[in-house]
Amino acid sequence: MASRCSEDRPAASGFSRKILTAGITLLLGLGLGAQTPDRSQTEALARRAAERLAALQKESERLASQERGVLAELRKLEVDRAIKVEELAAIERDSRGVQDKLAAATRRAAELQGEADRQRPDVEARLVHLYKMGRAGYWRLLLDVNNLREVGRAYRTAAALNRIDRDRVEEHRRTLAALAAERTALEARARELTILQRRARDAAAGIERAVAARATLVRSIDERRDLNAQLAGELQDAQQKIQATLAAAAAGRPATAPNLPLRPFQGTLPWPAEGVVSARFGRQPPNTAGPPVRNGIELSLPEGQPVNAVHSGTVAYADLFSGYANLVIVEHADGAYSLYGHLATTVVKKGDRVEAGTTVGTAGRNPAGNPSIYFELRVDGRPVDPLQWLKR
Repeated sequence: MASRCSEDRPAASGFSRKILTAGITLLLGLGLGAQTPDRSQTEALARRAAERLAALQKESERLASQERGVLAELRKLEVDRAIKVEELAAIERDSRGVQDKLAAATRRAAELQGEADRQRPDVEARLVHLYKMGRAGYWRLLLDVNNLREVGRAYRTAAALNRIDRDRVEEHRRTLAALAAERTALEARARELTILQRRARDAAAGIERAVAARATLVRSIDERRDLNAQLAGELQDAQQKIQATLAAAAAGRPATAPNLPLRPFQGTLPWPAEGVVSARFGRQPPNTAGPPVRNGIELSLPEGQPVNAVHSGTVAYADLFSGYANLVIVEHADGAYSLYGHLATTVVKKGDRVEAGTTVGTAGRNPAGNPSIYFELRVDGRPVDPLQWLKR
């Protein structure tokens, strides 16, 4: 049934809620006597228990299959994580090597530049001197020698000095250019490795998140499987009691009316009536005093519509109750109870046996005069949110 929440309306005053809580506690403490069960009702209980047990077993198989799939994904993610870790380590090693090479190239360029700076005054002085001498300067150099052999030697010396200076300057220029190109390439590689490193880290972080999510899902599935096994065990115990009841009835012996546990049916209980949720569990109605707590829900629906029990049990109370008009309380197994308030009429009485879908009364009006019913569930002595127990 689709549930749509409209604006909350007060289900009862704070004083009435206190009376209801105290009254229910007293009523539930009175207990009920054993009754001889009807065979058809007991067989219906057996069928319902078997159907629910089959559904739980099917759910367990689905969870097991889901867990196997998640575990396979988890193993693949762990392999991917190991690969990414190794890729990141390789990138970091490569990055350190590039940084070392870049530092060495920078040091070498600085050394060459320092050497050039030290030699530059001498080279510049010779070049300036040769420029001032011009071509006549060479002749003056040649005229200063005593013979032709000395002339040739002097000429060759001057030419060699000029060539050495030119070669030294050119070699220095080429070396600096090569070092600059190497540094440019290393810097580009360093930038590329930084990008790769960031991407690898992002990918590794994404895999870590995926691994954590799958691990959390596996734990959740394990918890649900454990709960399913526990609920199935409760149903199997109930089945044994039902079979014992049927055997006793067949033999003509008196037997206690069995009740199915409520917990295995969480999320599958039928709605007590067709209506719209107008007040939710745990929320304080507007413009009312008292603690912000509501122990049940309120459904808006036409007056006179049938209201049905949501689970098998025994009627513990069926009468007027302050703030709730006619109130029916059904006791289920293991200390669980369902409450139906704001009823215009009741069609059951205390001690009656009811099954899921049995009509317990008809819809009436809340204290504000709006057509509605009040529905509450109590498990282990505490109110629970009915929307988590009814069919979605």
